[in-house]
Amino acid sequence: MSRAVVYEAFGDPEVLEVREVAEPHAGPGEVRVRVTAAGLNPMDWGIASQPELAARFGITLPSGFGYDFAGVVDEVGTGAAGFAVGDRVYGGALGRAAADFVVMAVPADATEPLWHTPEGIGDEVASTLPVAGLTAAAALEAIDPRSGDTVLVGGAAGGVGVFALQLAKLAGARVIGTAAESTFPFLRRFGAEPVAYGPGLAERVRTLAPEGVSAATDLFGTETAEAALALGVAPERISTIAAGAHPPGGVRATGGFDAEPDAVKRISDAILAGAITVPIAATFPIERIRDAVTLQAGRHVHGKIVVTLDSRLR
Repeated sequence: MSRAVVYEAFGDPEVLEVREVAEPHAGPGEVRVRVTAAGLNPMDWGIASQPELAARFGITLPSGFGYDFAGVVDEVGTGAAGFAVGDRVYGGALGRAAADFVVMAVPADATEPLWHTPEGIGDEVASTLPVAGLTAAAALEAIDPRSGDTVLVGGAAGGVGVFALQLAKLAGARVIGTAAESTFPFLRRFGAEPVAYGPGLAERVRTLAPEGVSAATDLFGTETAEAALALGVAPERISTIAAGAHPPGGVRATGGFDAEPDAVKRISDAILAGAITVPIAATFPIERIRDAVTLQAGRHVHGKIVVTLDSRLR
């Protein structure tokens, strides 16, 4: 037997349970990964709490939980090329990541990717990269920040925001990030200039950058996108990841699946070079999954939350 986080009803974190389940095994064209870390994302608890969102992802009850994971390949099925027992890997498994084992088809696809973990990147960091890293990359690719730009990043202290602001800095842009005032020192650590979110955002940004803002990405709702439009930013240089199919003013909606194929390698290379830092805000053992998700759902986390597994067979 092995463990997995499961839920049989949609709701708050109390619906999540760590259960004994039958141990999965790799079949033909598959590998099994012994999971050591699972990175949490807002979409994880969103799917578990909102039936309509779950339906968009094809999730039905009962379901497993989580998407991002890292671990070690411990079984390789016949015909599964490119991976060997003992390989360190990370990737995405929709509704299955928070478990002792994840079985993945290989070659992997864009929906459920699997990559080799570079030497020098730990499993906890690797488990944060698929959703947050690729979403940040897509959000910036949509607006093409470059040297001389001033980029406004909405939700800059969140899991996606910490990647987005660092990627924008790497592109040579000046970065202004929205956040709560208590988060300002955190943003300054990464070279961003903080500004408080909430009513009057456009006026505060105009005071901070009287020469103007040239691009923006909104990683939380539509407030930053609307402020950017009010500041005269062209809609084609504003992106949003959480405004649904019809963002305001014709700005560009995007998400992780839109990222360029080499995006995850560019991010991992930057981490290895010390150009990007991945702040782990908190780690929880799988037995405390409810506590981890409660903290994540509070939307005041500075960085990423990771669930760790010792992967003992039960």
